[in-house]
Formats: sequence, C-alpha cells, structure tokens
Amino acid sequence: MQGTVLGVDDEQANLDSLERIFAREGWRFLRATGGQQALEILRAEQVDVVLTDLMMPGMSGQELLRAVRAISPDAEIVLMTAYGTVEAAVAAMKDGAYDFLTKPLKRHAVLKSVTQAFEKRRLVLENQQLRARLAGAEQPIVGQSPSLKATMEIIAQAAPSSATVLLLGESGTGKELFARALHEKSPRARGPFVPINCAAIPETILESELFGYERGAFTGAVQRKEGRIERAQGGTLFLDEVGELTPSVQVKLLRFLQEGEIERLGGTGTLKVDCRVVAATNQDLAARVREGKFREDLFYRLNVIQVTLPPLRDRIEDIPLLADHFVARYAAKNGKTIRGFTREALAAMEAYAWPGNVRELEHAVERAVVLSRGDEIAAEDLPESVRSSQAARAAGLAGAIEGRTLTVPLGTTMEEIELRVIRETLRQTKGDKNLAAQLLGIAARTIYRKLEKPE
Repeated sequence: MQGTVLGVDDEQANLDSLERIFAREGWRFLRATGGQQALEILRAEQVDVVLTDLMMPGMSGQELLRAVRAISPDAEIVLMTAYGTVEAAVAAMKDGAYDFLTKPLKRHAVLKSVTQAFEKRRLVLENQQLRARLAGAEQPIVGQSPSLKATMEIIAQAAPSSATVLLLGESGTGKELFARALHEKSPRARGPFVPINCAAIPETILESELFGYERGAFTGAVQRKEGRIERAQGGTLFLDEVGELTPSVQVKLLRFLQEGEIERLGGTGTLKVDCRVVAATNQDLAARVREGKFREDLFYRLNVIQVTLPPLRDRIEDIPLLADHFVARYAAKNGKTIRGFTREALAAMEAYAWPGNVRELEHAVERAVVLSRGDEIAAEDLPESVRSSQAARAAGLAGAIEGRTLTVPLGTTMEEIELRVIRETLRQTKGDKNLAAQLLGIAARTIYRKLEKPE
C-alpha cells in the first residue's frame, strides 16, 4: 500500500481511469464527483494526496484547494486542467497546490506527480514528529519557588566553569534535568551530553560501559567499543546514582578525574578524554565514606561544587505550575481536552508530602488525565494516597483551631483584614503556609503573593 489518493472530477469516466491506474500500483483510491462530496470524505478519511479537476460545476478546484487547506492542511493537492486553463493552475499553485497536470492525462505523469506529492507529505510529517519528540525530550525545569530559584542561581554560577558538580537530592527530584541545565548553560553545550545510570547497569558490565573495550577483551567482545566517557569528549558526562559504583570502577574513575586519561578493557594504551563530569546521588556519600563503602579521595574529587536539589514538599507553590505542565503534556498525548484542576484537586495536591517528588506528581497527573471524564481533573481522579492526605490534615487543622477568633477594628481596609487573617492563621499553624492555605480555602501561592506585597 502506497498511500491514499482522493480523486475529484465531475466526469465518472475520468475517475474510473484514475482508479485503475492507482489500483495497479497498490494505492488506496477514493472518489468524489464534486467539491462538497470531497470535503465530506476528507472529514471522515485520512487522505495523503487530493487529485482534483480544476474546472468543475459548483465548487471549483481552486475553491476546493482553499477548503482542503483549512480541513486537512497536511494533504498535498495536485490539480488536473485542460490546456486553456494552465494560467489558472499556476495561480492555484501559488495558493498551495503541489503540482498540476494537463489533460488528457498520461499514466506515468500522474503516478510521478502523485508519488512526489506523497513523498513530500511523508517528509513533512516525519519532520513534525521529530520536532514533537525533541520538544517532549526537552523537559523544562518548571517552578518559581524561592528554593528552586536559589538552586538555579547556583547552577548558573557553576555552569561556565569546568569544575565537577555533585547533585544531591531525593529520588524523583529531577537530577538529570538539572545536569542537562548545567550542560546547556556551559561552554560545552555544543558537545554531547552522555548520561549513564550507575545503578541500572549490572556490575559485570558497568566498567565496560564506562571505559569501553578492545576486541577480544572478553568472551563476546567481537569488536572495539567506545565507552560512555569517550563518547562524552568535548561535552558532559552525567553519572547518575554514582554512589552505586563498585570499588574497582571507583579506582578507574578517580584516575580519570585526576589525569584525564582512561584505558579501555583489554587495551594497552591510554586515551586522553576532555569532558566535564556531573555526578548525582540520593545517598549520603559522606556517610558511605565513613562506612568504607566509597573512596574518600573520589568523594572529594566529585564534591568540588555541591548542589542540593529541593524536594517537592519544600516547593509547594510550584505544585500547580508543575501540575499544569504535566496536564498539557499528557492531555495532548492522550487526545483529551483538559483545562486544569478543580479547587479541591489542587488543595489535595498541595496538602500531600510527595515522597516520590516531581516524578510521583507526574505519574499522578498522567493517571488523572487518563481517568478524568470531564474537562477538569477532580480530586477523585487523583490517587487515594493524595486524597486521604488532604482529608486527614484538614480534619486535624479544624480541631486544632476550633473556637479561636480574631477581632478587627471597624474601618480596617479589606486588604489589611486579609493580611491579619493570614498572619494569625500562620501563627496558629506555626508558619506552615500549606496548612494555612487549607484553612483559608485558598492556594498556598496566594499566601506568598499577599505576604510579598510591600507594606
């Protein structure tokens, strides 16, 4: 099957002839005797190329061209015209037609023109899909919280240097995203970014993955292979879960950090490699050093610039921004139209501690998008753990402040009343802005905004 062609002509004999031509070549051929019928088919069918007569009663080929551009902009259009209307066909090409053919039609000319139009459409679609995949891969660091801003300031300061950076953070905080940000803001941005998860690769092959090997180095090594370090030449090597490195690999990595040289497994010579190293772990490396499980000298080599990534529970005001970001991504992926979250759903997400951090939030939102039946994600669409957290904390708060009152003098402005209520609620919740927001029925970010206003 080559593709789908829609033939549009008010003469049945011409359509019969075209159908025979394309059927022999394995094309799917659809037929319409006028512009309106063609539009009905386009609304119901996926068409690659429209092959239409230029001069037809009712809707002309040129009018159909403009309509196709609105209904099915990816479809290519080839016009058929008599000798006397070539100028009109050329004008139509300026409006977006791919090609035109003069009648009487010749079999090879029809097939050549339609095939080329089909190839153009295929390349355009492949390009669009590639851009979509790249856009999906380029996950931005979303948020405006003070803790995130402080982290990004350190990233911006460290990026221009060649110093090794150690990213510390809980699982799910997005360590690879921050490593990519370091790379993209550095002078090495044009070079490769090569990640390797040291915990995901078996110990038996981790060394060969990092340093490469020569042919015959071990059973199955039928040809030379570059390691990840070599592939990072001129760029950045990202060692995720670096605390999982075995003692033997730690020794070789230390030598590379000290000398800038590596040896492939089974090799006899050294190779110079110039790349920047960014490491990450969710473990306490200093504690592992004290326990004798991680080399102290390697720890100091990796820990030149230390960046601690904030957990999501310390970025509560970023939760709505992140949730909106994930909704847009997964709604598009699942073909849904979702405009956001209900107030109850947002409150539940802001009340939850998110032990899995941003990764857990992303999975929760993806689940909610799939299960949602409306154009808003409701609290019941969220996982039970998120919903129950909100209910428990809200009940505890209500009991804790029952009977407390706040007196406001007559004549106090509404703005001042709001501030007093917020401050007193924060006093009762011992400064917990998220709990205060739950009591007041507002988003935590509203509290931050109100308190940040100048007195």
